[in-house]
Amino acid sequence: MSAIKKFQVTFDCAEPERLARFWCEVLGYVVPPPPDGFATWDDFKCSQPPEQQDSWFACSDPSGVGPRLYFQRVPEGKAAKNRVHLDVRVGTGLVGTERLAALEAECARLVLLGAVHVRTLYDGNDSCIPMLDIEGNEFCID
Repeated sequence: MSAIKKFQVTFDCAEPERLARFWCEVLGYVVPPPPDGFATWDDFKCSQPPEQQDSWFACSDPSGVGPRLYFQRVPEGKAAKNRVHLDVRVGTGLVGTERLAALEAECARLVLLGAVHVRTLYDGNDSCIPMLDIEGNEFCID
């Protein structure tokens, strides 16, 4: 039997730090300290050649349980639907109108951060809210 592997989720994007900070707010993640030898992330950026500045950023679960999120700048824009997306679990264990209310409250919070509410799916018992992050990547509040 093989061991469970740690993994990170990587996002191709236009503005790595901006998108990473958005996801920190969504998930309660934190920006790790800057690399050794640098007091701040700005100090680190200034040490890089211009073409490498702002080329990546990361954030992590402060508890160490969830995967690290890594954001890398790519030249092309988003062209199609994501093949993989994150489901932000805020309604676990809830059903019906209680679940819907929890999801709608989280949706309202995320819209204030710049996310886009795509639609609300509700069948009287179960619910899910598809959304777009600040660069148009799909995710769901579940």
